[in-house]
Amino acid sequence: MVRLEKGLVQIYTGNGKGKTSAAFGLALRAVGRGLRVFIIQFIKGGFDYGELYAVEKLPNLELKAFGRGKFILEKPPAKEDVRLAEEALVLAEHVVKGGEHDVVVLDEVNVALNLGLIDVGRVLELVRSKPAHVELVLTGRNAPQELIRMADLVTEMREVKHPYNDGFAARKGIEY
Repeated sequence: MVRLEKGLVQIYTGNGKGKTSAAFGLALRAVGRGLRVFIIQFIKGGFDYGELYAVEKLPNLELKAFGRGKFILEKPPAKEDVRLAEEALVLAEHVVKGGEHDVVVLDEVNVALNLGLIDVGRVLELVRSKPAHVELVLTGRNAPQELIRMADLVTEMREVKHPYNDGFAARKGIEY
């Protein structure tokens, strides 16, 4: 069995496109090298994302999506959104601490934190308690400074130009 000697904590954040794509690229490389990967998507359940179809065809890669598949605009957030984010976090705690997976991606966890769906203290504890060989990747806009300080690698995606600003809609197979 392949194991990482030292797993790091990576954060992909910022307002630009590509945070989830970067995490999925890392996951694809890891699977290609025989590592076991688990991706937990916060907020993204209930929508027809292309990555859901790709994951079904790859060995050693599991994905579980939580959410209602819509933007969360309510303040405070709906109880259903809080409940689904809590389920995602409980699974994340189980998967990370279990140590059976080499790479764990918490996709859009920073957004869940920013919306107040989950507690930052629990995510910080999860980062502190991860087994040494587990690579942990956290994505989403507005990563909390506490997480940024704990991370080994932080990449901020910055939008320079985007076709949405010219009226282009999201395209199946490219943006979702």
